[in-house]
Amino acid sequence: MTKRIALATSAEQAELHEHDLPLVDALRAAGLDPVAQVWTDPSVDWSAYDAILLRSVWDYHQRYDDFTEWLAQLDKAGIPVFNDSDLVRWNGDKRYLLELRERGVAIVPSQIGAGAGLREVVTGLNGQEIVIKPTVGAGATHTIRGIAGSPELDQAIDELPDTVYLVQPFQPEVQTDGEWSLVFIDGEFSHAVVQRPVAGDYRVQLMFGGAATPADPPPAVLESARTVLTTAGVHPLYARVDGLVVNGRFLLMELELIEPYLFFPQSPEATQKLASAVAARI
Repeated sequence: MTKRIALATSAEQAELHEHDLPLVDALRAAGLDPVAQVWTDPSVDWSAYDAILLRSVWDYHQRYDDFTEWLAQLDKAGIPVFNDSDLVRWNGDKRYLLELRERGVAIVPSQIGAGAGLREVVTGLNGQEIVIKPTVGAGATHTIRGIAGSPELDQAIDELPDTVYLVQPFQPEVQTDGEWSLVFIDGEFSHAVVQRPVAGDYRVQLMFGGAATPADPPPAVLESARTVLTTAGVHPLYARVDGLVVNGRFLLMELELIEPYLFFPQSPEATQKLASAVAARI
């Protein structure tokens, strides 16, 4: 019988993002029956599917407790999730970056702060341009940038929700050179792009006007990205390694394992690669 796979989405993208639509055809060509389903829809019978592929669950960070509970229910029902639910839980909090740093991965310098602790971290960086982002977050939600100790940044911090934050020195290379995003499918390098923000901004996401240009990563960048995955000790179905080259060294910004944008328009053949990898695992 044809195996059914649920493509988990958010209510905002209930029928998938337009750039993911070619994946539906590729999954069908691989002999699967893909169906888009909103992960928060209580009427969905997830047990009717042989596996679940996370795609545009873009609101998971806004309802993180609900999201992890949903994953727990899928685990209890024995329904495979891609990426694996344990891996998704580990990757859902950016504190994994500090864990990877302890294992030897070069990351953008990062500190953690919450409540009064956030103020203490920022005070220690007075005069530096910094970026503050939630450890559980995506799409630059509640991310701010400014000079530590300035009235403007103090005001912005006052307006942040009470949660845990990652504090990093701003890296000007994101504006001058762009951010590398390297996509891996079933452990193999697939393709890469360089993401650049619009002039004056630092957010590279498409929703903020950023642009992604296909590019061949230098050998050192590709090797660094592979080292990230090796050091993490994981073999995900899909992964995106984001980072910057600073003073000739690749610094990891994020290891995206939940439902990252995979730049299919820049590499259409990647849809077949992902579909084949899914079919091989279920």
